Amino acid sequence: MATPHNEADKGIIAKTVLMPGDPLRAEFIANTYLEQVVKFNNVRNMYGFTGKYKDKEVSVMGSGMGMPSIGIYSYELYTVYDVENIIRIGSAGSYCSEADIYDVVLASEAYSESSYAKVQNGYDKDKTYPSEKLNQKILDVADRTGIPVIKGCVHSSDVFYREDKTPYYQRLYEEKGCIAVEMESFALFHNASVLKKNASCILTISDSFVSHKETTSDERQKSFVKMMELALETAVNI
Repeated sequence: MATPHNEADKGIIAKTVLMPGDPLRAEFIANTYLEQVVKFNNVRNMYGFTGKYKDKEVSVMGSGMGMPSIGIYSYELYTVYDVENIIRIGSAGSYCSEADIYDVVLASEAYSESSYAKVQNGYDKDKTYPSEKLNQKILDVADRTGIPVIKGCVHSSDVFYREDKTPYYQRLYEEKGCIAVEMESFALFHNASVLKKNASCILTISDSFVSHKETTSDERQKSFVKMMELALETAVNI
């Protein structure tokens, strides 16, 4: 059964979906890691693919940028397509010296100023949380495969370009414990909690507010392989 945003037939999407923001990263993962790949969505160029990784069915689909976008796609995956687990795999900006570019971060919670959760169902707190069970599975796989992971709170921001030119990231690090910033996980975690599903968020640091190092758009699309492989290995071990 299609939705206005996803033309997939029911049954073609796996129970576990890896969800990068960039649909081209979804395409890269499908072409690089999956076998017997079927493309299930073209609507709005938000590509979705299902294939086999180590003989287990896994799907990967773009979410777009921001909480409204991932809010739509994740909600439909959970409710219309019976998806049980969504692992967001995205890029993030570091708020601290402990997380340098290319480091892998696992979100332990997501802080946000967003009204997404309050509007969605009246939830009025400023933090949402991933599945403890899924996060532990990711940590177990990271330990087994030797992939270093930094676990911490992430800032899910609605705004990319701020007029506030003060070092606001320092306040968020010191007052809220945010070690990095991205734009989606607060809404993803909320949807999963409301619908009694599982969600986690693995991020690769693409740039740093502290060191001012940064990666290119092509590197963000194709070079964050540790994060991709950690998510895939987790998917086949759920």
